[in-house]
Amino acid sequence: MRSLQRSKEHAVSSEEGNAAPLPVIALTSGEPAGIGPDICLALSRQRLPCRVVVLGDRGLLAARAAQLGFALRMRAFDPQQAPVADEIEVLHLPLAVPVSAGTLAPANSPYVLGLIERALAGCIDASFAAMVTAPVHKGVINDAGIAFTGHTEFLAGLTSTSRVVMMLAGGGLRVALATTHLALADVAGAITRESLDATLRILYQALQQRFGIPRPRILVAGLNPHGGEGGHLGGEEIEIIVPVLDTLRQAGMHLEGPLPADTLFTPQVLARGDCVLAMYHDQGLPVLKYASFGKGVNVTLGLPIVRTSVDHGTALELAGTGKADAGSLIAAVEMALELVRAPGPQLR
Repeated sequence: MRSLQRSKEHAVSSEEGNAAPLPVIALTSGEPAGIGPDICLALSRQRLPCRVVVLGDRGLLAARAAQLGFALRMRAFDPQQAPVADEIEVLHLPLAVPVSAGTLAPANSPYVLGLIERALAGCIDASFAAMVTAPVHKGVINDAGIAFTGHTEFLAGLTSTSRVVMMLAGGGLRVALATTHLALADVAGAITRESLDATLRILYQALQQRFGIPRPRILVAGLNPHGGEGGHLGGEEIEIIVPVLDTLRQAGMHLEGPLPADTLFTPQVLARGDCVLAMYHDQGLPVLKYASFGKGVNVTLGLPIVRTSVDHGTALELAGTGKADAGSLIAAVEMALELVRAPGPQLR
């Protein structure tokens, strides 16, 4: 599988010469009790070829910086003012209730979702070139009485996008999912010819237009053990997956499969593809996270905006300790910049 490419550009001030204005990336700080604020603050120490605007409560960020021993200067984000080195730009949205690192508060769930909504609005009106999201805690949002399964589905609903595709990239791998945050008992019923066809079309187009691969090679996993054993261990491969792949191959797509998942993630098989399409969350992501945890990136394909995210959760036990690793967040910002600068049109 082809190695992932990262931007190696250096930050250049938009005030120098006739340089173009730097892209503005919205960074949501996520669950306030988790490591989201910590890694957002750590990102401020990086030299990146963009302006990163942290969306969150200014007081929370200042308190967490003090807890971590960060010498930090903050200022309110103003698109009309040039960025200043060693300052973090903050778009202030207030917490509902005070928060302590590591202690969840359901009352802050609307605040967490508000960060996402505000970042999305800025991307839609072109105030922001892309959005990058720190992790949220699905459980506490649901405990607040708000039905929520994840960023991917939430953003799809907000943008009235009928289908999006979740893909993680890292460790030399790209793994996309045919289904996302579903109970295992519901996975088979969610995979239909129509849904799989739409997923593969979105994935193929994104690999071409956003990742610069003219003729992507997609390795498609089967659903059942050993690819269904000719129907003896399940009929989804014969009844759903194979007919869809045959149709799309006739349309010119380079697709291999359905492949048994237990042998798909071997070096000799992965070398034949640019991306894997797994049928469900825990079929594909454990392998990718083993290869790249802490450096991987979650990308939502099919939205009218560019959105990337970290590959990990809120890590409540690390919040405020200084032990959180910002590597995945840095990679997510770098990938957002790559996608923004890709020559293709926005995916819809």
